Amino acid sequence: MLNPLQSTFSRRTAIVLLLAWLALFSPRSSSARTPPAQETSAKNDKAPVQTPTPTPTPADANSASELSTRDNPATFKVRVNLVLVRVVVRDTQGKVVTGLKKEDFQLTDNRKPQIISTFSVETPESHKLAVNTAAATAESGGEPSPPASQVAPLPQRFVAVMFDDTNMLLQDTTFVRDAASRLFGALAPTDRVAMFSTSGQVTQDFTQDHESLKNALFGIVPRPVTGGGFHDCPDVSYYQADLIVNRHDSQALAVAAEDALACAFNNDPRMTAQAQQLAQNASQRAASSGDTQTEYVYRHLEEVIRRISVMPGQRILALVSPGFILTTMTMESSDLVDRANRANIVINTIDARGLYTPDLLGDIADPPHDSQRTVGYKSSYRVASQMAQADILAQLADGTGGTFFHNRNDVDEGLREAVAAPAVSYLIGFSPQNLKIDGRYHTLKVAMASKQKYAVQARHGYYAPRSISDPAEAAKQEIQEALFSQDEIRDLPVELQTQFFKKDEAQARLAVLTHVDVKGIRFRKNAGRNLDNLTVATAIFDENGNFVTGGEKIVEMRLLDKTFDRLSHSGFTLKSSFDIKPGTYLVRLVVRDAEGSQMAARNGAVNIPF
Repeated sequence: MLNPLQSTFSRRTAIVLLLAWLALFSPRSSSARTPPAQETSAKNDKAPVQTPTPTPTPADANSASELSTRDNPATFKVRVNLVLVRVVVRDTQGKVVTGLKKEDFQLTDNRKPQIISTFSVETPESHKLAVNTAAATAESGGEPSPPASQVAPLPQRFVAVMFDDTNMLLQDTTFVRDAASRLFGALAPTDRVAMFSTSGQVTQDFTQDHESLKNALFGIVPRPVTGGGFHDCPDVSYYQADLIVNRHDSQALAVAAEDALACAFNNDPRMTAQAQQLAQNASQRAASSGDTQTEYVYRHLEEVIRRISVMPGQRILALVSPGFILTTMTMESSDLVDRANRANIVINTIDARGLYTPDLLGDIADPPHDSQRTVGYKSSYRVASQMAQADILAQLADGTGGTFFHNRNDVDEGLREAVAAPAVSYLIGFSPQNLKIDGRYHTLKVAMASKQKYAVQARHGYYAPRSISDPAEAAKQEIQEALFSQDEIRDLPVELQTQFFKKDEAQARLAVLTHVDVKGIRFRKNAGRNLDNLTVATAIFDENGNFVTGGEKIVEMRLLDKTFDRLSHSGFTLKSSFDIKPGTYLVRLVVRDAEGSQMAARNGAVNIPF
């Protein structure tokens, strides 16, 4: 028999064991806990976590209903339409002008003055990675992180060299291959270079391996989409076909009909009507073939711009091309400029023909078949075509703050200049007032407010959108563009910290800690609660700028006033963990709130030793 004291002790022991059992096996709440900002994960926590888990300070029982996370995307408010214009200002000696401010510029849209709402100064230094330290503490059982001085330098500049092998002639490719082979010695250790071609046959992704880049150069040979060496009857060039089909030029049609009469009917005047029909058909084929080749080039340009857009640093596209004729794709060219400006890509163009004089007789390796009566007209068309080919190269460079390198034989010097952005450029933005969603072209003009005799280089216009974007999709796009940028945004008070521990020689766990200051967030008050949602997106890039892994989480905040006051003093910390291999990584963090449509973006770097 147990005495009363033993019986009481046994009942208490049973109750304690029962409570411990319930605490151990009962499901945990999805609400956030409150460890300190530097708290690390448990030693035996081996499961990979790809999305951040909020860990705020409130400890009361209502925290589950005040702060929680979910994976479903939220619907955001969208910022106003913003048109970005990159401007390079040079003095009378051609030197870039520095030290200008927003007040120094005037901007008009269709001759109507606009208010410049955003302004930033772009320099090579402004894109350098602000290296955060890998945290000096270590997770339980792991090795301590190295100090900041041991963090290896990450790439700062990403240069894509694109060769237009679709339009280049054999002598062009030989010329530019030799010039490009002398480019690699001027590259810095933090530069990454990629090589592409408009035919899609050459694809060397971003690397610092000079041998791989040199090997890629051997693949630069002429690859016309529509074939070469074939002469139709009559022989109508793309330029002449554009005059006939799109501009209804009667003289150009008469020249083609004269050629048709000579090549198909032996100049028999009775066959004039048939010759005109033959000329019209040949012009349609030439226009269609030329449009196909131009569109092919544009699609590969879009792909390369899209590829550069996701690189976390200064972005440059060097287009080496003899140029090509624009006919029906003027809107697409404006879209390319707009996309490049939004992604902070500077497009520098190099005329692959070097220093040349108009060729009256065409390609000596593939001479034209002109009749005596039309050779003069056909020569004038060839000269006009060769001059017009450069227009697109000038347009791409002017519209993105780049440089058009032409009429010079030192293409190697042009390439060296092309891989470097201007010493200073100015990125100004404005929100068009009463913008109609009609797809029409708007003329832009940027001038100096004080009327200095400076040369202002900027895009010449843009096309209005044809439809209104879905708000949720537009917000996702905004987050993605910020995530794959390297610009720091400080609309929201957010700080980034990293720490890691090594599981073994081949695996490590990287923890990304995000501290959010609640005082800087615009909450909406409703029913005694402070409401807002945060989207927290994290991306990890390797030392060549390639995306490795990442995650996104929606943090729902429905804070009572008491909790809001407490968090206003301490803030809260979010933690996201990733299983990665040892190496050097760039960490990119983007936070966006739903109520204020504000964003924060931070960069960090971590070197996990092998």
